[in-house]
Amino acid sequence: MASRTVELLVGPESDGMRLDAFLAHKEGLPSRSACARFIEAGDVTINDTLATSKSEHVVLGDRIRATWSVADEPEGPLRPNPYIPLDIRFEDDYLLVLSKQAGLVCHPSPGHIDDTLANALVARCGYNHLGKLQGEDRPGIVHRLDQDTSGLMVAAKDDETQRALQDLIRLRTLDRRYVTLVHGYVAADEGTINTGIARSSRDRLRMAVSDDVSAREAITTFRVLERYEALRRDDGYTLLECHLYTGRTHQIRVHMRHIGHHVVGDQLYGRGDRMRNLGLERQFLHSWHIRFDHPVTGEVVELADCLPSDLLSVLKSLSVRSLGRTEVGEQIVPLLGV
Repeated sequence: MASRTVELLVGPESDGMRLDAFLAHKEGLPSRSACARFIEAGDVTINDTLATSKSEHVVLGDRIRATWSVADEPEGPLRPNPYIPLDIRFEDDYLLVLSKQAGLVCHPSPGHIDDTLANALVARCGYNHLGKLQGEDRPGIVHRLDQDTSGLMVAAKDDETQRALQDLIRLRTLDRRYVTLVHGYVAADEGTINTGIARSSRDRLRMAVSDDVSAREAITTFRVLERYEALRRDDGYTLLECHLYTGRTHQIRVHMRHIGHHVVGDQLYGRGDRMRNLGLERQFLHSWHIRFDHPVTGEVVELADCLPSDLLSVLKSLSVRSLGRTEVGEQIVPLLGV
């Protein structure tokens, strides 16, 4: 029977960590609960001595070895892909919050079979240790981010937690906030966009604002963070924070187009002029802040995520054109790493 062995050295950043937590934070190892089972099964040693407790603390210089049977790992319809990096910001036995990189698809679709976030989650947690209420091919997925949208999102490790998190979204108590840069000067400091959204009858790849009976309610509020002056070749730009009360496909991108302020870099709903898009070839849209009450422990989970380097570069290039930040912008923009 094939087995897998990982050997690790405890560095300064891990000194004093619990053994199960130390293992779970290492690439190639599954969830904390799975690592705890390895320890209990006698599959982990510390300095060649059998580890006896998952709560044992590792110290600087310890050599940890974990060996387990591949056949014992849960199997499912998705191939695990341990080579996709996961930027985990919070994790326990029930859920995790990660920062998704732009370009990563959330779950399998035509053209993306084993290179998705779902495949990476299976590699980390095991197929049978992820919620599957969204479908057998979407383990762990609670809500999606578009392929070229970056930032924070939540994944669930069991059906019960996944259901509870989806209920928080339906009750609008899972607070998700995005930062986007749009074309043009948004005059109002804040606003609400409340429309129906349905698949476009002209292009099945697009969504559109619609009054059709099949359209689903979509609510987005926005607050202006900073405005940038117009030049001869463009209409200026506005940096917004958007708050989602619903989670429709492409919601922010469709709503920004609806009010005449396309998202910069949006290849599907925006403008194709590379210069006006400031060199971006993906939408300037980042899930920067998330807050919710943990459905099991009750603790408040609140996380913020700086902008990735490509979006930061765009804002830095615009800094000389700034018309000033709003009061809320003075609070938020520094938290984005600008």
